[in-house]
Amino acid sequence: MFKRFAVGLAAGLSIAIVPAQADSAYPTAPIRLIVGQSAGSSVDAVARIMSERMSQSLGQAIVVENRPGANGVTATAYVAKARPDGYTLLFSGCSPMVFNPGLYKKLPYDPVKDFTYIAAVSENPFVMVASKASGLKSFADLTKEAKANPGKFTFASAGIGNSTQLATELVAQRANFKLLHIPFSGSGPALVAVIGGQVDLMSSVVGPALPELKAGAATPLLIIGGDPIPELPGVPGAKQIGLDLPSLPTWTAVVGPAGLDPAVAKRLEQAVQEALQDPKVQKQFKTQYLSAMNVPGPQMAARVATEIKLWKTLLHDFGIKPE
Repeated sequence: MFKRFAVGLAAGLSIAIVPAQADSAYPTAPIRLIVGQSAGSSVDAVARIMSERMSQSLGQAIVVENRPGANGVTATAYVAKARPDGYTLLFSGCSPMVFNPGLYKKLPYDPVKDFTYIAAVSENPFVMVASKASGLKSFADLTKEAKANPGKFTFASAGIGNSTQLATELVAQRANFKLLHIPFSGSGPALVAVIGGQVDLMSSVVGPALPELKAGAATPLLIIGGDPIPELPGVPGAKQIGLDLPSLPTWTAVVGPAGLDPAVAKRLEQAVQEALQDPKVQKQFKTQYLSAMNVPGPQMAARVATEIKLWKTLLHDFGIKPE
């Protein structure tokens, strides 16, 4: 009888040990990192910087997979429904999580309940840029002309409800003028349209726009959500010209489906931390004007819940109604 008990106990212990062994072995296969924007977008660029370094820490390839569409809804909903095993992750910007709840009457995911927030990665300021064809030389020019001719100027964005739209809407509202919105499929195509003169304006993250601005292909008008930067001398920040703007979320984060094993989430968070401490990554961030965040997952989840409430109110104030 004792022998049968011992055998049964050993079998039970072996079953109990298996999950722990699986956790310690993670990952044993390549990881898919889903991005809700097109290749070449600002979020995609950060995802590729991080995936390269994180793969070194994890000992497995991290494959970036672009699934653009519906302001990140397509990619975000896909990851929400994925198996929570750590092999399908989302590299998210703030738009799908913070802005979409105020833009859509019904979302196929809950930004707080349906995800495991692993770690925030980066933040970056926006710069409002104008096409050469617009004839605008400064933000003062824009304010004067836009007030005198409401709707005369067009502005591009990476899509309806994207932070590139809301940054511009926020500035226009606080400066008391009207612009005409033209959405694109991503921030890359939107910036190309401004440089080509098809659209007058855009609010872009600084990194992708800076080479074009330095080359004189477009004109910088205003730094949004940050202080003036040395590379763009004479371009004011919003505070310098008296624009009182609420904090605009510009973060990126690594996110998994709800129910992700805490040990797996911790391993991924460590890989994010190691990447952000790497001198090569820090140099790439500096070049792109990115600020490392490295906020732990639980704190990031709480921040998202707070930002959702704030931006639902602001979107209503902008006159942007849920679809």
